[in-house]
Amino acid sequence: MIKKLSIFSALFISLISCAQQDEKNVHELTSPDGQNKIRFELSGSSPRYSVSHEETEVISPSEMGFVLTNNDSLSNNFEIASVEESSYDETWEQVWGEKKNIRNHYNQLVVNLQEKNEKQRKLEVQFRAFDDGVAFRYVFPEQGINDSIFIMDELTTFKLKEDGKAWWIPAYHEQRYENLFEASPVSELDTVHTPLTIESESGLAISFHEANLEDFASMTLENTSGTELKANLVPWADGVKVRTTESFTTPWRTIQIGEEPTDLITSYLILNLNEPNTIEDTSWIEPVKYIGIWWGMHIGKYTFWEGENHGASTENAKEHIDYANQLGIDHLLIEGWNKGWTPSWYENAMHQFSFTEATDDFDLKEVTDYAAENGVQIIGYHETGSNIDNYLKQIDSAFALYNKMGVHEVKIGHVGSMLNMEEWHHGQFGVNYFRYVLKKASEHKLTVLFHEPIKDTGERRTYPNMLAREGARGIEYNAWSEGNPPEHVTILPFTRFLAGPMDFTAGILDVEVSQGYPGRRVHSTSAKQLALLVTVYSPIQMLADLPENYVNKPEFQFLKDVPMDWEDTKVLNGEIGNYITTVRKDIDSEDWYLGSITDENARDLEISLSFLDEGATYEAQIYADAEGTGLDNNPSEVKINTKEVTAADNLTLQLGESGGAAIRFKKL
Repeated sequence: MIKKLSIFSALFISLISCAQQDEKNVHELTSPDGQNKIRFELSGSSPRYSVSHEETEVISPSEMGFVLTNNDSLSNNFEIASVEESSYDETWEQVWGEKKNIRNHYNQLVVNLQEKNEKQRKLEVQFRAFDDGVAFRYVFPEQGINDSIFIMDELTTFKLKEDGKAWWIPAYHEQRYENLFEASPVSELDTVHTPLTIESESGLAISFHEANLEDFASMTLENTSGTELKANLVPWADGVKVRTTESFTTPWRTIQIGEEPTDLITSYLILNLNEPNTIEDTSWIEPVKYIGIWWGMHIGKYTFWEGENHGASTENAKEHIDYANQLGIDHLLIEGWNKGWTPSWYENAMHQFSFTEATDDFDLKEVTDYAAENGVQIIGYHETGSNIDNYLKQIDSAFALYNKMGVHEVKIGHVGSMLNMEEWHHGQFGVNYFRYVLKKASEHKLTVLFHEPIKDTGERRTYPNMLAREGARGIEYNAWSEGNPPEHVTILPFTRFLAGPMDFTAGILDVEVSQGYPGRRVHSTSAKQLALLVTVYSPIQMLADLPENYVNKPEFQFLKDVPMDWEDTKVLNGEIGNYITTVRKDIDSEDWYLGSITDENARDLEISLSFLDEGATYEAQIYADAEGTGLDNNPSEVKINTKEVTAADNLTLQLGESGGAAIRFKKL
């Protein structure tokens, strides 16, 4: 009997010991509102995490860690050295944005790991739980390692508990994000870019992305099996994923979670995970609305290169300045003014552009002087052709030239499937290049508009001179290809725009492109083009049509009125790929603006005006599809009317096929 009790006692003590050990190796973190939870555990000696939203498991226990050179694993044989918990709550003000004041409220868990083997390397994992999602990143601190550190793979996985419908574009494609989004089950994905938006079978809306991408490779997501996604870092040309010395800090791996897809649009988690503004004097950073010598080149009216129809001639530039003055638009973009353009420039590897020498038919000083006399500012343009070596040799002199000529904004293009013909735009080389240019521009007090860029990960908070970028298939495709289908712009707000502002270049009134290539057109109504200035956000908005198409058009008034900087943003309704209605409050007045767009299906949407100030009266200035108007029936016809409304009213919006409605609510 004594022997049996001894065995039982030993077993009981062993079970208690194991339970205590398990408890020591498990830590949980909950968001301030209690809805989102992260669970961290050491499974054996390997780190794992999982995520839940209320009672719904979103991410099942998933692997973490890295593989270094020589198959050196930094993913197991760990023990927890210490754990730190903290909370943070602040409200900060954007220099410009879709919402002026942003609350940054989270709970944080920092797990300090150390290897149990002779190397005893340390790895810190930082978790943050927000009310709108969760995030984590790795910190490999300085610890006496003097050799270079090469990361060959990141082992982070996202084991989705259930399948769902995902909207995606392929990761390794020469178009640099410029693909139409496809929809398929998560279980059928290949390797895709982020943001990756998913409507899960449980009904939750989930978006995977990353924040504060600096000196690291961009993360794509690879489907490894079933609903398991794995971090797939974009490599250098030699296959190494990340090169560093002594230490490294990864970008934040982010999972935004909403009850509805519209919740994702007003999540500011990505911005909150970036460092605060580093530019002390921001008085020179302002939102911009502009026209350009641009659409004419895409539809074939002008050429980028010198010749009879050169778009960027002094004569044509002055004519466009006159149009800008007439229309009341104070900025003009001029592309193709510098030497180096040829009819086949985009096919010529490592093309050589000059960024300080003008073409023979263009005088930069004469044009900028004429613009200044007429109250118009010129937006500069640099097309690198992805020849980064050539551009960086000239960047200081090129930016200095713009400073001398009174140019304050610069659009920088990177047409080419690879940077320097060998590195991905979204590998570590590209990440560092784009960040370097942004910092260099801030030194010269230039705001930046990147085309063919690295994806946005919220660095506009740190460097607010980063106004916008392309990074998706814009409106230009309608000029010379089969174009963008009507659903494209009803997908973008739920996908690409979750990363940040985009220079989509909307505002085409001549949607049938009467002067363009035969059979090419913009696949929307003109009223939808007006609405896009609200639904697709950017602080630098191009009114992309030929300027003569705006003259004497009553509907141009909305394009002229609509602001680019906002006090607040709300999404009233929306379904990914079907429709969306967004309202934004002007930062400089009491007015609200509404944009509502639909896919190829006509639809009536009932809109509550409860977002307006209670007890106030507004004049609703309504620009909408005329009766019977749709994609293939009088698409340019816009009906304009006004009515007085209050917060107690509802409006019925009647959208034609690929149609829209744009409304200014002017407070009386």
